[in-house]
This record gives sequence, structure tokens and C-alpha cells, in this order.
Amino acid sequence: MGILAARLSRVHPHAKVARDVQIGQGCVIGPDVEIGRETQLLGRVCLTGTVRIGEFNRIGPFVAIGGEPQDLSYWGSATQVEIGDHNTIGERVTINRGSEKEDGVTRLGNYNNLLSGSHVAHDCKLADRITIGPLSMIGGHVHIERDVYISEQVGVHQFSTVGCNSYIGGQSKVTQDVPCYMRVDGNRARVRGINGRALRKSGFTGKPRAALRTAHQLIFIARMTLGQATEILEMHDQLSVEVLYLLRFLESQNQGHKGRARERRRTV
Repeated sequence: MGILAARLSRVHPHAKVARDVQIGQGCVIGPDVEIGRETQLLGRVCLTGTVRIGEFNRIGPFVAIGGEPQDLSYWGSATQVEIGDHNTIGERVTINRGSEKEDGVTRLGNYNNLLSGSHVAHDCKLADRITIGPLSMIGGHVHIERDVYISEQVGVHQFSTVGCNSYIGGQSKVTQDVPCYMRVDGNRARVRGINGRALRKSGFTGKPRAALRTAHQLIFIARMTLGQATEILEMHDQLSVEVLYLLRFLESQNQGHKGRARERRRTV
């Protein structure tokens, strides 16, 4: 197979592993695992169940990917984990495969950075360029949009959505959706302002940032309704693409259960 595998690793003969994958000592790779080219497994990595890993990923020691979902309703069906390209997964990270409640897939996009001891639960969907800090726990069915930074020791409630270009401060307890472009912090986490530094790094010019800042002041400080805020923003020509996306995000969140758009209110 041409794998650069250290001795004492166990690679199942049915696993599909590219020729130049580097496999460190003590790894266990199951029969339903696929690994793309130039991916590195640094040692003691356990890949079980159906796991598809793309190219140019770096997976640290004692990482476990593809374990059964920690959900008592799981019936043992063949669910999976899909991981894209150019991700860095730090030591002792755990990623569980999906359950039957959605499409059966836990998915990680590209250019993400999962730091030591973090956990991604079943059925999560992570986009691109996301950082998850050490010992942070992402609950089941959570969706995280692109360009999000989650600090250390954060807990994110199941079925939450974390909007794009947002920031979650360290040791925060997130029980509701995190609005896109915003910075949240606390126990329970609440919006503290726009994520200005990250927006500048992402190339947002002055006018879109100013529009988002005005939207934040109207909605989160003045506590206006979305309709009232929309009228004022339109009057001042500040309904930018970003602001419209934020307004749609918040409208969907308001329709959800306890501030979580994807968890709909239960009818009696």
C-alpha cells in the first residue's frame, strides 16, 4: 500500500489510505476509513466507523474520530464523519459520527483548527476557517458557519447555530444562536458588540462595518424590534448585504425554541 506507517499501528486491509499518508505509532484505522493524500496522523489516532478524511490534514496524538454518537436514541446504523482538506486537529480531540436524527453525517469543512481536548458531537456541521479552543464542547446538531472563533472551555448547547464571522469568549455558556458578525461572552453568553477586528481581517470595508455597528446599536442596545430597526437602517441607506443577512438570521432565531432557530417550538 506504500503507507509511511510506523510499526505497532493497525491499519485494516480494507481501509483506503493514500500512498503518502504518514501514520505515526500506535494508530488504529478501521475498515471503513478513507484518508486523502499528504495527511498526517501523528500517533495514537483512532479512526473507527465510517470516516472520510480529505487531503493535507494534520491530526494530533490521541485523537478519536468516528466513535458512536453520545445519544441514547442512537440505533446503531451506519452513520459517518466527513472531514475536508487542510484541517489541523489537535491532541485528544474527539469527533463523533452522526445519528439517525438528521442525515447521519458529522461534517467538518476546510482550513479549520480544533485545539487540544475539544469535542465535536454527533450531527454537527462545521463550515470553513473555524477555530475551536482547548477543552471546548460543541453539542449535538450544532451548525457553525464560516470564519468563527470559539475560545477555550466554551460549551455550545445542542441545535444551536453559530453565525459567520462571530466570536465566542472563553468559558462562555452558549444556549442560544450566536448572531453572525457579533462578539458574545458570558454565562449565559450575550452579545457584547460587533466582531470588528475579525471583520477588518476578513476585508470588510468601513461602510459595511458601520452598518453592522448601527444594526447592533438598534437591536441589542436600543432593543428595537427587527421591523423598527429595518426601517431606520433603510432610511439611512444601511441595509447592506451583511445587515440583511443578520436580520434574516435574527428573524429565524426568533421563530425557534429558546433562541435556537433549528429547534422549532413544540406544539401541544
